[in-house]
Amino acid sequence: MGPSDKTCEPGHQRIMTDKARDRHDLIIVQEKLDGSNCSVAKLNGKIIALSRAGYTAETSPYALPHHFADWVAKHEARFDALLHDGERIVGEWLIQAHGTRYELSHEPFVVFDIMQKHHRLTYHDFLLRVLPLGFTVPCLIHIGQPYKLEQAKKKIEVSGHGALDTVEGFVYRCERHGKVDFLCKWVRPDKEDGKYLSEISSQEAVWNYTIEDL
Repeated sequence: MGPSDKTCEPGHQRIMTDKARDRHDLIIVQEKLDGSNCSVAKLNGKIIALSRAGYTAETSPYALPHHFADWVAKHEARFDALLHDGERIVGEWLIQAHGTRYELSHEPFVVFDIMQKHHRLTYHDFLLRVLPLGFTVPCLIHIGQPYKLEQAKKKIEVSGHGALDTVEGFVYRCERHGKVDFLCKWVRPDKEDGKYLSEISSQEAVWNYTIEDL
């Protein structure tokens, strides 16, 4: 686990992987992506690109958020059509390899949540919003009843996003009575965080996407 990670509650793991509380638990499992967590907010009618820390992307001292801000500006009309005022959409910005290299066959921003303050849209409502506008979502591994870890591990032997390295893990999501109840994730214990980043590898940056094509 990373320094900011916490172990999930045993009861949560049991619900996700073994036995649901009742028929109202809906379990969704998706491939976990390895990039830079970014988001796009709509505030007072304005589309704003945000870095992981929540600052405007164009004010970052690093190049990666600036590339994201430029990409969002090019797709401003899509985000404007997608978001209601006060909402933000969260996703993984994959142009640069962190711990996993990708051969992407889709655009480099993969979205996984629309947030209304601290509340997530349900998976169904999220898909109804993003798919008509052509956004890419994480590969769906399973939806339905609890799903064993070993089953999910087999499903990520082949990435749904063109990962050239072993997929780092998957995300479990539990929804109940039309609301997102809680999320958990499983990450390979041998995963090396950021091993392709130049500040860690002391090598040239590795790009999953050609900057000129953004």
